[in-house]
Amino acid sequence: MRDWIRQRLPGEDTLKAHPGLRWMGPLLRRPWLWHLNRRRVAVGAGIGVFFGFLIPVLQIAAAAAFAVMLRANLPVAAAATLVSNPLTYAPIAVLAYQTGAAVLGQRVDPKAAAALSDAAAREATHAAASVGWVERAKAIGKPLFVGLAIFATVGGLAAWALVHGLWTLGVWLKRRRRRRARAVRGSPV
Repeated sequence: MRDWIRQRLPGEDTLKAHPGLRWMGPLLRRPWLWHLNRRRVAVGAGIGVFFGFLIPVLQIAAAAAFAVMLRANLPVAAAATLVSNPLTYAPIAVLAYQTGAAVLGQRVDPKAAAALSDAAAREATHAAASVGWVERAKAIGKPLFVGLAIFATVGGLAAWALVHGLWTLGVWLKRRRRRRARAVRGSPV
């Protein structure tokens, strides 16, 4: 499991050179930020997905700060923020708006949802959310932010549970294979 994860994560040098993480400087030298074990990886995935949904701007920096505070795996936290990316900004924003409106008991304004989707898609092509998208999101207001908070919380907990469960399953299957291999070697033919 560790080798599979290690192959797919950004390296230590890559993250240290990231412009959004340079401000952390000496904190990035902590060895436990790079350890791959079930607890640290699961917490890192939960943190990354949480901030990936919650904050459309500077999400890697926020995830890294919390990874340091909670002693989670930094590369996993940074990679997990990519749950929201230029391709997913618009659908996430519209679904979050609709979810927030439903939770608050408000009617969904189709024009506002379409405008939000257009603004998010337009800004996603520029590789960063700008003031225009943020202003449009503020105009829609509470339903969008409530929806994003719900997505962040549920997504973060689900990511933690999924990684924790898959890691546990992987360890269990590996032990089972070892026991079977030992039983085959030790059995009389």
